[in-house]
Amino acid sequence: MIKKGYVIMKLKSFLKYVEIQTKAASMIPFAAGTVFAYYRFQRFSLTNFILMLVSLLSFDMTTTAINNYIDYKSAKKKSGYGFEVHNAIVRDNIKERDALTVILMLGALAVITGFLLFLNSNILVLILGVISFAVGVIYTAGPVPISRTPLGEVFSGLFMGFLIPFLSFYIHVIDEQVLSVSIRNGILNLEINLNEIIAILVCSVPTVTGIANIMLANNICDIEDDLENKRYTLPIYIGRDKALTLFKILYYVAYITILVSIITGLLPVISILFFVTLIPVQKNISRFIEVQTKKDTFSLSVKNFAVMNITLILSIAVDIIL
Repeated sequence: MIKKGYVIMKLKSFLKYVEIQTKAASMIPFAAGTVFAYYRFQRFSLTNFILMLVSLLSFDMTTTAINNYIDYKSAKKKSGYGFEVHNAIVRDNIKERDALTVILMLGALAVITGFLLFLNSNILVLILGVISFAVGVIYTAGPVPISRTPLGEVFSGLFMGFLIPFLSFYIHVIDEQVLSVSIRNGILNLEINLNEIIAILVCSVPTVTGIANIMLANNICDIEDDLENKRYTLPIYIGRDKALTLFKILYYVAYITILVSIITGLLPVISILFFVTLIPVQKNISRFIEVQTKKDTFSLSVKNFAVMNITLILSIAVDIIL
């Protein structure tokens, strides 16, 4: 990252600060909505695709950077559980000024490209974008960040797992009357094609549950440290055992939903390949149930999310090609 002729931070530090390895959590839902739009309507807008890609990725990095900065500023326990390794600001001795500069630059890029996307689409994209931005900020910042409450899994699952696929679907099919708003004689009219909304919602279940489980797995691994740092997450409220049970159930809900979608014709028959992923996913579930640590098993939730949703996306893409 460069500003006014000098390096703000090394690329390696920047990538660690924004946790680039976690961006699959937003890029995969983005890809899912794009593919589904072409599958349902054979529509694709390259301009809107690029604008949303840049806005989404930069905003995702912004919220991650904010979260790491807040962790750095508010942590009550700063040694003994990998804080010096996991937090890039501490690990790479990043200056606070530079950390804040990166947040502002990425945030500005997200807002600018998001506004350009609105100009190239319609008011609904702006409304949904503003809501997404607002939730993204209060999710990681504010007096009581959502990520530090029992609602973290719900908000991350719905907004990243459903709203991202919906927006990436909608920007390609704006004139297909999926969702439209108009003002006539001072009356706001909202028209919703329930069939299409339900379709994208149902097909987004694997991204919704997958992202919720990434958050849940993270919080299960951090129960002791979150208690010490006064972060009262869902696993702390319901207990480790119930949290682990919920972890399993969310995956099974995704498989059941996709089976119903194939049977009803909402997804192509070839999407039955999705169920091949049940083998590695079940293995990873068992491993996580045995041990829950950031170092050893947290990544299994990310792997499950990736293998399930990439397989589903590829199956739809293959049907499109064939």
